[in-house]
Parts: sequence; C-alpha cells; structure tokens
Amino acid sequence: MTMNCPKCGTNLPNDARFCSVCGSNLIGMAGAGAAPPPPRNYAGAGGGIHIDADGRGSGRGYSYEVLYQGAFAMATVKLQAEQSIQAEAGAMVAMSGNVELQSQMKGGLMGALKRAVGGETAFVSTFTARGGPGEVSFAPGSPGDIAAIEMNGQVFFVQSSSYLAGDTSLAIDTRWGGARTFFGGEGLFVLQVQGSGLLLVSSFGSVHRKRLNHGERYVVDTGHLVAWEGHMQYELRKASTAGWFRSLASGEGIVAEFAGPGEILIQTRNLAAFAGVLKPFFPTQNSSGGGVNLGSIFGE
Repeated sequence: MTMNCPKCGTNLPNDARFCSVCGSNLIGMAGAGAAPPPPRNYAGAGGGIHIDADGRGSGRGYSYEVLYQGAFAMATVKLQAEQSIQAEAGAMVAMSGNVELQSQMKGGLMGALKRAVGGETAFVSTFTARGGPGEVSFAPGSPGDIAAIEMNGQVFFVQSSSYLAGDTSLAIDTRWGGARTFFGGEGLFVLQVQGSGLLLVSSFGSVHRKRLNHGERYVVDTGHLVAWEGHMQYELRKASTAGWFRSLASGEGIVAEFAGPGEILIQTRNLAAFAGVLKPFFPTQNSSGGGVNLGSIFGE
C-alpha cells in the first residue's frame, strides 16, 4: 500500500510518518488526503525504527536500494547533481566517474582521536555528484546485511563497527559509554546518531528487529547489538544470576538488559565468536598444534 505526500506528491509507503523528500509531517496532514499511519503497539518516544521492507527509499536529493540482502548485502545510493552522502572510510564498493570523493578528519584532531579510540576510522568520506546525477555503492567489510533506516528527528545509538553511511545532515558523535560498555567488551564508546535522513547500518549475519512494549524487558548478548533507540533504558550485567563463574562458563559473559518501550536491531552472528572459531586455523610461527606453519611452506 502506498500514498502520495499532500504537499509535494512523492509516492510514499502507507505507514510513512513524514515525507522523505520535503520533510512534511504526514500525521498532521492526515485530513488533507494522507492516510494516517497504523497505530503502534507501544508508545515509543522516537516513533520506532523505520526500515522499508523492500530496501528502497528516497531522501533529500537521493534515492537508495539495498541489494542482495542477507549474507552479502550492498547499498546503492543514487545522488542528484551536487548532492552528497557520507560514509566510513573504506566502505565504498564502486561509484560513478563524476562522483567526487573527499576524506577529512571530522571534528578536527580531537574528533578524529575520539573516533579512533571508539574503534572507528579517524577519517570520514564524503561523496558528491558533480555536474549531474551519480551513484555510490557501499558494503561492510564482513559478510552480513544492511538496514536502511529513515530517521525522523530521532536519536539512535549504534555500535561503532555497525555504522556504514548516512545523510550528511545527520549529527554523528562518539559518546562515552562508561563502564557499562567497557565491561561489555564493546569498547569505551558508542555512536550517537541524531537528526532526519538516511542511516545505513550493517550487521554480521542478518538483522533481527525486536520491538518492546512499555515495561517489557529483554536481554541481548553485547556481541549481537547493532543499534537501538536513544531513549531506551538499558544496563549491562552478567548473563547468569548465579555468579560470574557460571556466566563465563556459559560462554555468554556480559549481556545488555533493555527496558521498553522501544526497538532494538540485533545481528544474528557474533564477529568475536566467529574469530574464535577460526583461531585454530590461523597461521602460527611453529608447527605445534593445528595451525599452519607458513615458514615450512616457504622453506624458512
């Protein structure tokens, strides 16, 4: 089901809360011909996480499509002339010949240091279509999916490794996570993303959405977190209430307990756990164990 924006005529999903082109509030225009969005089953302060089911949408001077969703997703953003999109350094797969790439330390030296300490690259890449339309494709470094989130004046927290690209109007800052994220094994910082526009986040494995009603509590392994609504309350704790030893013995360790209302994006695979599975097969400096001795292969 689709509808048209009463102000600019853009074709939009039937449950759209705002126009992705002109920014009009469609809830307030319901009487002017726009169908009101269906009621939500929770009173989320930020209105939930809006992800188009078909992986397609449009924004301020661009349209996007997420291709090959699942294990090897790639996002293609089509820009109008002189329009820009921002991404993490190294996220680009391909781009039109007329697209100009500029890399800079966002926030100056201190901003770059915060990004580096938070597990991000110190540089941010900006792609601008010069002299006509162009397109840019992005993909994460590990196998997984991409979620295209249409933000509407919202605040999200994103694990630094999950941020892929976003509208240049979005305010992205590295925030101190305190002891909660330090002991959670996810680094000292998380990304705070705020504003309106397209946000592309990636996952290791597929993206699972979990919506919590008011007062509902939900526990997620910290290695599986991708993003969550900024107004949600959460705390990190040991997985087992029987004590730290049993928590560690279970292989879970630290988990994040969220309280609704709100939505969470969860990745179905854990990159750290996957690295642990591969560790016995990594090259070693000696021939003991099951590792491969590269020196013996090359006669050294």
